[in-house]
Amino acid sequence: MGQQKKEIIGACGICCSTCGLYVKGICSGCNKTKEGVEFLKKINANCPVLECAVENKVDVCSRDCEKFPCDQFQNWPLSEEWIKMYKERSNKSE
Repeated sequence: MGQQKKEIIGACGICCSTCGLYVKGICSGCNKTKEGVEFLKKINANCPVLECAVENKVDVCSRDCEKFPCDQFQNWPLSEEWIKMYKERSNKSE
């Protein structure tokens, strides 16, 4: 069997191995460093979620950030309906 790529989870919570860009080798996955943020800016693929996560030393926003979901997630990368469901379910657990 061929060598599998390492599973990478983006700051947004999306598993890179489920992304067509990653699978096709177009993207190397979420690099959660200042260098990773700068690289994306250079190729005109800025990710405000990653930039915020790196700045605030957050690995995965939904798991590690008390402010999740924030305005960085407004209509991206997750749907408005998903965010609504997340908020509703989160409030029920309090």
